[in-house]
Amino acid sequence: MRGLNTPITKIRRKVFTAIAKVGFNSTAESLIADIEAIPYEIVQERATYRESIYRERAVASERVRLAMGMSLRPENKAVHITSGIEASNINEKYYEPPLMQVIPSACDACEPNQYEVTNMCRGCVAHPCAEVCPKGAIRIVKGRSIIDQEKCIQCGKCKSVCPYDAIAKKERPCAKACGVNAIESDSQGRAVINNEKCVSCGMCMVSCPFGAISDKSQIFQLAHALKEGQEIIAELAPSFVGQFGPNVDSRKLKAALLQLGFSHVYEVAMGADIGAVSEAHHYAEKVATGELPFLLTSCCPSWSMMAKKFFPDMIGNISQELTPMVATARSIKKEHPNAHVVFIGPCASKKLEASRTDVRSDVDFVITFEELLGMFDAKGIHPELLEGDSSLHNATAAGRGYAVAGGVAHAIEQCLKAYYPDVPVHIEHAEGLTECRKALVLAKAGKLKNCMIEGMGCPGGCMAGAGTNVAWKDSSNALKKFVASSSRQLPPIELSEIHLD
Repeated sequence: MRGLNTPITKIRRKVFTAIAKVGFNSTAESLIADIEAIPYEIVQERATYRESIYRERAVASERVRLAMGMSLRPENKAVHITSGIEASNINEKYYEPPLMQVIPSACDACEPNQYEVTNMCRGCVAHPCAEVCPKGAIRIVKGRSIIDQEKCIQCGKCKSVCPYDAIAKKERPCAKACGVNAIESDSQGRAVINNEKCVSCGMCMVSCPFGAISDKSQIFQLAHALKEGQEIIAELAPSFVGQFGPNVDSRKLKAALLQLGFSHVYEVAMGADIGAVSEAHHYAEKVATGELPFLLTSCCPSWSMMAKKFFPDMIGNISQELTPMVATARSIKKEHPNAHVVFIGPCASKKLEASRTDVRSDVDFVITFEELLGMFDAKGIHPELLEGDSSLHNATAAGRGYAVAGGVAHAIEQCLKAYYPDVPVHIEHAEGLTECRKALVLAKAGKLKNCMIEGMGCPGGCMAGAGTNVAWKDSSNALKKFVASSSRQLPPIELSEIHLD
């Protein structure tokens, strides 16, 4: 459902807008009342999507807490929406795990994976479904097939041979989207996230058709800081292209961010340029020579987190190069030591990356494109109507191409061919955690020797991340044009630091 403007998308936008308005406009005296009123503003006279107005407001209330950066309330005792607000009403509020949370009152308790005979079954004489079942789990009752779930091993053979496609594979959407099997069930059959496995990619969140999974946000804290007039600088991920409408280019978006209150806007692709150069050097010096059997890219936090959690013996193979977000933020802080830096991008897992103790001093806020749209709504800013004085011109085509799956690999490959023309290049890329895991298994088995492996937690890469606003196809086509229009194609071989001007 990524890129579709569903009712869930609209609800989330309403919540983000309402919370941003509180951050921008509320006083210390009105804050509590303003927040407590939000569920009643969003759900007014009658329920639209749930069976009762009370359940719909209960779900909205939990969305408000998560959008404030707070955790869900316990189900077994009365707690106000604003309980714990003191801990969130500060500019230095960082995300506390778990980032992704299932809202119990929103979860429809989907049945676990199973095969089920539908009313399309015509009771044919051949009964091929029963003939191919290796466990005898299919019996015929009054001419129709029925699957005994106690015997079924979910091999899918019955479904594959049914001539009427009468057998459906029922899958919990959030579990299907999770590449690390972190979705489990509670005692009532509702989804819960196993945080020992979760890598915060957000694919479960964008795949749940009930909107029962959500992540925490910093829009309240950021809006509050902007209102106070602090020096706040935006670093914009290259996947911004196309996220705010087909007519919003970098010039218009930069103007909108400045109008929102940011003092400067820079491209994160600057940090990607440094990463591409550094990893090209690393590959030529360590991997191509056989000193390292393979090297894993580090720019996707969900990918590197998965490698560390499930393949801990590969930690030494993960690139130590700073991610583009951190490299850019550190460069900004060198020239603007008193500024707060905000990463604006498509990624949920960047929120937890910024919370690491070694990153906190560099990246102060992380918000997604989806959340930024709510902030624009709160201030009545329409990027498509703005002109702006200048566009973004900090990065090369190589760094900007990081936004799509395969873009990191392509940038490193191009740098290698330019800087080390005699070094043979072996680069692979995987997208989506299921495919990433397969790549790591192959690497562990020694089948990807002398290889640079790019992993992207989201299928399609960053431009298909959990915090995006538009369909991947549209935004990726816009990115191609943006990359092609770059005045510089590759960063210089000696690039080791960012110059902001």
